[in-house]
Amino acid sequence: MDSIRVCTHAGPGSEPVIKTVPWPKVGRKGALIKIGACGVCGTDLHILKGHWPKPLPWPFTLGHELGGVIVECGDEFTEDFMSKPLEVGSKVMIPPLMPCGRCYYCIHYPQTANKCLTPVYYGRYLGFDKAPHMWGGWAEYVYVDLDMLPGTKIYKLPDDMSLRLGALSEPLTSCIRAFNRASRAGGFTWGDTVVIQGSGPIGILAVAAAKEMGAGRVICIGAPEEPRLKLAREFGAEATVDIEEITSPQQRIARVREIVGGFGADLVMDCSGHPSAGPEGIEMLRDGGTYVEMGQFTDAGSIETSWHRICTKDLNVLGSWGFTGNDLPLGVDMLYRTAGKYPWLKMQTIYPFTEEGVSRAVKDAMAMKTVKSTIVPWPELVE
Repeated sequence: MDSIRVCTHAGPGSEPVIKTVPWPKVGRKGALIKIGACGVCGTDLHILKGHWPKPLPWPFTLGHELGGVIVECGDEFTEDFMSKPLEVGSKVMIPPLMPCGRCYYCIHYPQTANKCLTPVYYGRYLGFDKAPHMWGGWAEYVYVDLDMLPGTKIYKLPDDMSLRLGALSEPLTSCIRAFNRASRAGGFTWGDTVVIQGSGPIGILAVAAAKEMGAGRVICIGAPEEPRLKLAREFGAEATVDIEEITSPQQRIARVREIVGGFGADLVMDCSGHPSAGPEGIEMLRDGGTYVEMGQFTDAGSIETSWHRICTKDLNVLGSWGFTGNDLPLGVDMLYRTAGKYPWLKMQTIYPFTEEGVSRAVKDAMAMKTVKSTIVPWPELVE
């Protein structure tokens, strides 16, 4: 093979275009990774809707939830971020946000290195024009190079782990970090009652994370019933609330309080990305409870609210943005340990790596026909 296919988008609302690029010369600290599976993230959808608040290097390759296998690497590309050995044939994933390790936040506040001032961002801030043109997961291969981009981080996956599972490790880690944030703030402990707002991929993953991290009861709010709320119950939600059937916030608040008991939940986490979730969610909490916002990853707009309710209810309110370099192994480990416990692969609807396949994956995700649209360039890698 002497060429590689890479998908690009020219701007918000554009259709995918697959371009052909030459096989790269791999540097001494570089590697070429053959992509087994890459998810369509809600952030990808927001970007294609024009919601991303910062300038983007159009055209570029989207996709950052990927699992792949190393097919070529340089002599000095020998270990992952956790010092595990890497070689040709190693299964790996790379996260999108890779802190530089040298800026103010990375040095002084490593627990919030996710707010790095100069991060490496695969699938977002690396334009197609930058050689060798393989900087996102909606492609046959992705290129990494520690000389070119020193902030790059690679994580080894277990040899017998499905690459489809590997593609879920990035979004799952975001959920784990959000619960750990609440735990460190004293707002989440073993046996707590948790309400998840949103039944998309992050919401479903948050249900599983809550169960694994000690939640006593988990309730999920969202839509539609098929495939999302039904799957949330398969992942451990004891009850679901369908926003297409219970259409007013007051009714939903009453229904949640009926399920969990009149005083409300211990923790509510927004995974919906809808700005109306916050004012509604804090009314589902007991006084002294904790609200975690991790769904507003892009700017979906403001909504009128009364902060008096936060004060008078004596609430903890936390934001959680992505994760740090040391969080990622937690997601990989949870997926590996629980491979037979949760129906992980039922989350994923598979699409071929063609212009039509990528377009359909995006449109079906936007229409909520899928939980996690997943693009598979090489089906033989994930069978």
